[in-house]
Amino acid sequence: MDPFDSSDSLEGPSKTAATNAEVPVPWSRFSAWLECVCVVTFDLELGQAIELVYPHDVKLTEKEKTSICYLSFPDSYSGCLGDTQFSFRLRQSVGRSSSWFGHEDAYNRDAPVTLQKEHAHFHGYVYFRQVKDASVKRGYFQKSLVVVSRLPFGNLFHSLLQVIAPEYFEKHEPWLETVCNEIDQWPAPVPGQTLNLPVMGVVMQVQIPPKVETSGGSPVKQPQTENLLPAPTVLPSVHELDLFKCFQSVLIHMQMLWELMLLGEPVVVMAPSPTVSSETVLALVSAIAPLRYCGDYRPYFTIHDSEFKEYTTRTQAPPNVILGVTNPFFIKTFHCWPHIIRLGDLKMSGDLPKQVKVKKLAKLKTLDTKTYIYNFLLCNKGIYTAYKTFLHKDKSFIKRLLKGIQKKRPSEVQSAILRRHLLEQTESFILPLERYLESLMPPQRSMSPWKTPPQIRSFSQDEFMKTLEQAGPQLTLKGDWTGLYRRFFRSPNFDGWYRLRHREMTQKVECLHLEAICAADLLTWNKDKSEVEIVDLILKLREKLMKARKHQLPVKEELLEKLEQSIQTIISSLPEDLQTLLHRQ
Repeated sequence: MDPFDSSDSLEGPSKTAATNAEVPVPWSRFSAWLECVCVVTFDLELGQAIELVYPHDVKLTEKEKTSICYLSFPDSYSGCLGDTQFSFRLRQSVGRSSSWFGHEDAYNRDAPVTLQKEHAHFHGYVYFRQVKDASVKRGYFQKSLVVVSRLPFGNLFHSLLQVIAPEYFEKHEPWLETVCNEIDQWPAPVPGQTLNLPVMGVVMQVQIPPKVETSGGSPVKQPQTENLLPAPTVLPSVHELDLFKCFQSVLIHMQMLWELMLLGEPVVVMAPSPTVSSETVLALVSAIAPLRYCGDYRPYFTIHDSEFKEYTTRTQAPPNVILGVTNPFFIKTFHCWPHIIRLGDLKMSGDLPKQVKVKKLAKLKTLDTKTYIYNFLLCNKGIYTAYKTFLHKDKSFIKRLLKGIQKKRPSEVQSAILRRHLLEQTESFILPLERYLESLMPPQRSMSPWKTPPQIRSFSQDEFMKTLEQAGPQLTLKGDWTGLYRRFFRSPNFDGWYRLRHREMTQKVECLHLEAICAADLLTWNKDKSEVEIVDLILKLREKLMKARKHQLPVKEELLEKLEQSIQTIISSLPEDLQTLLHRQ
């Protein structure tokens, strides 16, 4: 058996590539945060139209431009006057480059999975203004400033828009150019570090959570000119929403909503505005953190969306997607979906918000006509579903939140309580799976430098179920945990979680094997081998070294340097013609 077999063949970077990497890429700092900034206006002849994209050389496809246009304006039913902020998410066009800087992204390596950049989708953050204007034919000024990014930093980018959008509507393109040039001076988005982000006289101070939480972030070395800037405005989070505000009318149903998200069930959120729609969808997706929601989700979805036909076809079951909509047309289109959440405005008050009721879809489907269904849903808020939860409600937790409302507890405190509860519930659900995965890893003592790395054992659902008797979820919640796990195994969230964890485990096996090789006496092994075997060994050792550095495997640098020295020593023992050949490669 080949002692240094590797399934992945990687070629080393050429000298040309190394030289090119040293040349600064235009807008490289800007694009670490944003893809582009768009201005969308209303044209009497064309409807919504992109007025400006900055930087000018950003390559958006026509399909992406059209999607951004329609997703950047509330529909006419929302009646949004004044300034409105909301979010959307759109699929990037097939075949386009997923990133200006390739797939190997240091940010994604260090960021939690829920905050990683997306290579297949864009996030859009909108600041829409609609005010009366007699100088315009329609009588209204209608324009949106849109920040497009691969980062799910809703809190940060909405705060950015609050600073720059009002001024842009007065000062136009030169102002936007200045803003983008300032963003191009921002430090890179490094998880775990405290970052100061100056823009137009305001400094936003943020900290992106690291993959593994540490006590406090290390400050980034900032240029000396930063001392001349004003005191920073500290943002508590780059991404977290006010969960209590988003879920205030469905608090007593949080257990059911958590299960629907965990299982990746198709859900439609019908809301009175794109703000309520987008915040609710994003809050639902975040409810299963630190687990990544692996289905599709659209915080704001319109009838003009390029996936409209795909998601509204009745020839097959609804896809695993969460859609946030505001157009009443969708009430007719989606009335047959398994889970519908019909909401009102998210208005905070000191009193207990009226809790919407769960209404069985069976009753809805017995209604005689589509018009009656439309009117019924339009006038009756609630959660329409036939879903029965696997776990019982945590009544003590609900009482704690309701008591907080009576005591006028601040919304941010209520949100922290709610977020902690959801986090602990998700972690308790995932913990038995993590323990079982650990048992699939080959024992470290079986790792030999002279053999192929041992294989990770396959995941067996039945074998896992047997472990629940001794290592089940550490929660007081009672219910059918076994049934919940079996349903979870059929969801996109399990598939995404397992693929990620299996890749991480494979890398860990690679690390252990590489460490065993580094600790081995290669020079002694080399003495009685033929030149062909030695050359083959050198090539495979080089490949492992390049793979370790390219993927930044967690192997100590001194071990890699020791291996590199051993390779050079072995090469020097070969005839000159072979030395020359190996040095050229």
